[in-house]
Amino acid sequence: MVSRLIAGQFPQWASLPVKPVEVSGWDNRTFRLGERMSVRLPSAEGYTPQVAKEQRWLPFLAPLLPLPIPTPLGLGAPAEGYPWPWSVYGWLEGESAVSAPISDLARVAWQMAHFLNVLQSLDAESGPRFGPHSFYRGGPLTNYDAETRHAIGILGAEIDAAAALAVWEAAVSATWHGPPVWFHGDVSAGNVLIDGGQLSAVIDFGCAGVGDPACDTVIAWTLFEGESRQAFVNALAADAATWARGRGWALWKALIVLEEHCASDAVKAAEARRVLGEVLRGEVVSGSG
Repeated sequence: MVSRLIAGQFPQWASLPVKPVEVSGWDNRTFRLGERMSVRLPSAEGYTPQVAKEQRWLPFLAPLLPLPIPTPLGLGAPAEGYPWPWSVYGWLEGESAVSAPISDLARVAWQMAHFLNVLQSLDAESGPRFGPHSFYRGGPLTNYDAETRHAIGILGAEIDAAAALAVWEAAVSATWHGPPVWFHGDVSAGNVLIDGGQLSAVIDFGCAGVGDPACDTVIAWTLFEGESRQAFVNALAADAATWARGRGWALWKALIVLEEHCASDAVKAAEARRVLGEVLRGEVVSGSG
């Protein structure tokens, strides 16, 4: 199907081979087009608003950021039985941090913090405010209050429910009062590329927008630990309230993943438990605020 879409709408690339990538993601299905491009198709209707957003804003952000991000090369239309818009991007070298060897995790943590500091410093006045397109990343945690409390109740003895509830209530009460800034929305190991052991690119801006950047601190609990977590904390321009909200975002995600997979997917459940343990173990205190 992807080959037919390319042939019909981008005939200049019709002769290039199409191959699925090793790690395709959840919101989109990604395919490699030749050696220098990728094709990205939303996996469900709810993800389609992200296509136009990335097409509009990634070219604005790319030259201003200290690391490569995806570059749109073409906008595809529904055809060949595929019902939604889709994109062609330039290929970015590197492997997902989920599986790639990292030679210096503390260095990667510093690079990630620097990238986010620069992203948050960019002109956000006309950027897309948080909303359904970002799945309310960048908005208040109250958007997920009912879901989080439900997960805590359902999981019961699976977790330390009292500790989880305390972390959540502290996060919700740490209200954001800052000016709206750019956020990535899904800073995770799967959206960080590693090349030669170092951070080489940041991908998947589908949840990006303008609002509260606390959601971008989640990687402190999901990828970093010990020295690397401290390096990230020290380098990121964030106050204690932002870290409290970020901890809430990490808690919410770990809880809903564990609730969904605790009886069906041992690998995903184990990873959710690991992250939950990191989140509940202790607060992160900002090194910059």
